[in-house]
Amino acid sequence: MNKPILLADYRPYSHIIDTVHMNFDLHPTATRVTTKMALRPNAGGDLRLDGEGLDLISLHLNGAPLTVTADATGLTIPTAHLPDEPFTLQTVVQINPQANTALEGLYMSRGMYCTQCEAQGFRKITYYPDRPDVMARFFVRINGDLPVLLSNGNPQGAGMGWADWDDPWPKPAYLFALVAGDLHAVSDRFKTKSGRDVTLNIYVRDGDQDRCAWGMESLINSMAWDEQVYGREYDLDVFNIVAVDDFNMGAMENKGLNIFNSKAVLANAATATDADFARVESIIAHEYFHNWTGNRITCRDWFQLCLKEGLTVFRDQQFSGDLRSIPVKRIEDVLALRARQFREDGGPLAHAVRPDSYVEINNFYTATIYEKGAEVIGMLKRLVGDDAYAKALDLYFSRHDGQAATIEDWLQVFTDTTGRDLTQFSRWYFQAGTPRVCVSEAWANGTYSLTLTQTNPPTPNQPHKEAKLIPVAIGLLGQNGDEVLPTTVLELSEATQTFHFKGLSSRPIASVLRGFSAPVILEWPMANPAFLLAHDTDPFNRWESARALAYASLTATIIAGAPPLAALLDGLAALVQDDNLDPAFRALCLHLPSEDDLAGHLSSQGHIPDPNTIYASRRALVLALAEKLRHVPLSAKTAFSPDAESAGTRALRLALMSLQSRLNPSLAANEFATADNMTDSLASLSACLNAGAGQSELAAFYDRWKGDRLVLDKWFGIQISLSPPDKTASVTAQLTQHPDFDWKNPNRFRAVIGALTGNHAGFHQAAGYRLLADWLITLDPINPQTAARMSTAFESWPRYDTARQTMVKTELARIQSTPNLSRNLSEMVSRMLQ
Repeated sequence: MNKPILLADYRPYSHIIDTVHMNFDLHPTATRVTTKMALRPNAGGDLRLDGEGLDLISLHLNGAPLTVTADATGLTIPTAHLPDEPFTLQTVVQINPQANTALEGLYMSRGMYCTQCEAQGFRKITYYPDRPDVMARFFVRINGDLPVLLSNGNPQGAGMGWADWDDPWPKPAYLFALVAGDLHAVSDRFKTKSGRDVTLNIYVRDGDQDRCAWGMESLINSMAWDEQVYGREYDLDVFNIVAVDDFNMGAMENKGLNIFNSKAVLANAATATDADFARVESIIAHEYFHNWTGNRITCRDWFQLCLKEGLTVFRDQQFSGDLRSIPVKRIEDVLALRARQFREDGGPLAHAVRPDSYVEINNFYTATIYEKGAEVIGMLKRLVGDDAYAKALDLYFSRHDGQAATIEDWLQVFTDTTGRDLTQFSRWYFQAGTPRVCVSEAWANGTYSLTLTQTNPPTPNQPHKEAKLIPVAIGLLGQNGDEVLPTTVLELSEATQTFHFKGLSSRPIASVLRGFSAPVILEWPMANPAFLLAHDTDPFNRWESARALAYASLTATIIAGAPPLAALLDGLAALVQDDNLDPAFRALCLHLPSEDDLAGHLSSQGHIPDPNTIYASRRALVLALAEKLRHVPLSAKTAFSPDAESAGTRALRLALMSLQSRLNPSLAANEFATADNMTDSLASLSACLNAGAGQSELAAFYDRWKGDRLVLDKWFGIQISLSPPDKTASVTAQLTQHPDFDWKNPNRFRAVIGALTGNHAGFHQAAGYRLLADWLITLDPINPQTAARMSTAFESWPRYDTARQTMVKTELARIQSTPNLSRNLSEMVSRMLQ
């Protein structure tokens, strides 16, 4: 069993590294890396350098050869060999990028050299202290026969077959980047608020240049927004983005050289949907914002990962809301939080926003770190107010610039700015699990009383929890729908608290947890969801009211076979035809809870969810809603534009088209035949499949896009995600035999196997479980990171019936018994079996 790393064991590094000079002689199978470091003593002790899979050619200390035997994870130079004054250490190693299928360190993607060093990939490039609190200035020379040679920082010179780069800002090794390839730049410029001129480049393979305009626009908008809202100016002469086809994640914020998964940066109307455009905009903003929240101020250790990720997610959410729609963005963020993070918090993989141990750090790039981490930032801002938040952030940037910081450092700037004691609030960082807030109300003599009770359920290794500080935003509405109390934030700090509102002329109707002011499960049998759906002045709670009605309707159908609630159908029909409301908001209200969401809801109500019953009941409600809305006219098609207003109008039109196509499949077929953009094309294809047709459209889609790697991912995924439950596993297995299925490419693997796990009823059966386990075992020796992340599809197994639990445990045990299982996958399986 792998030994866990403990937060309590943190110690400062033995030495300070001032400068690092690296020389790369690129070769597909024999790249030579020469690294010269200038060090000086710090905490004392042996000098330990991390390194994996390296062929050590030579080692020199102050120019003299030094003989040290490397082990499987690095090498150690004993104190006796180390000077007690500044010295230089030079290593020469050889690595094989072409054989690096794990896509960590330096590897090759279709003839291009690229790197991924977060979290611990740099140790696969050279011997070095691969930890975030060791920050040094890097100078890099790249020697190679490819036309584009890139690294971090500013270019210092280039010639035939070489290029020099200087990064003036000290950085940890995980932010190192190198790219070399036959690439083409789409360029622009940005003038900072202080008047500095910055060159912007998006590097792509030839043929992809026409997919870069949106990415460039998003980058420029991000740079301007960060100056205006956070006062953060870019600090280098160039900002480079590179699109890479083989990449484990969405993108990486390496200083001045962001490396992106191609699907996270390439977009045009023909090949990308509105959701793709929004995702590109968000990810580009996220990685750019890391320049300050992650790069200039980084993490002391990997336990502080949420310090950079949670804050940066919160910033990119703010950005997207400001550019698009704040209410719609909030709803989308909460949908993602509940779908991924709540499920994580409620199962065997639950962990604190700042965990206190790990075996493999790559397994902690989770929804808890990112999405819940962002929610904690949002709560803190809500508690202290906008002005105090801005002052605290200014203090954070000035106090910790150039440092590797901790959660305690982050909270201290708020204490110093506001004078608030945040000890109780800090429990959000240290306690796992999703709190539950129970609501009860009373009315007497003109006083309305609201009682809130919080419970914090046990999670793995944390059986007992203390009360958190929970901001609960509420409003009160009169019987005529007028607001009698505008949004007010109540601070729930005890197990139970009662809040009184006096001087009211009639009993109000409460709107609780407005804007989803805290990431909690609200336990409140809402008395008037139909009233709130019609009248609530808070857009989020208006949407939430529709959600409550949908849950009630579907639960009654699933448990007792009841027909759909008329209040839900009538309320949605009225809402969707209210032209005073944002079309994007109306479209969101038409999307019913997902099958997995329903399973979680039923489980939380004490029911054992049956995936097949959920599937059938949800389809029945969709048909009833389609019948209710069958005569609502569709808006006219307009020329495609990716802006928020156009996307919202399109979203409403396509949501209605999809519903009406359940009753009239020819409508979807006609939409597909006349589609002139990917949003319309994919939505109409989905509608055809949902209506039980679409085979000729699938064939036409493939013929049109079989040469486009990113669009073909959509073709693979849609067939599996929309297949009937009894056919899902067989359709998936068949597609894994397709000539275009490249299982070593993370995007293609996720498109197919991810679609299997996303088809709730189709996955939760013996064939689905077995197929996922087979592919995890196959992928693990090639790409442990992706295998481990995909294994989380099994995490919700405790909510299902005994037969399914047994099937999942059998497959997890089979994976666990596989010889030479990676540390990544082994940890995940062990935690799920606990």
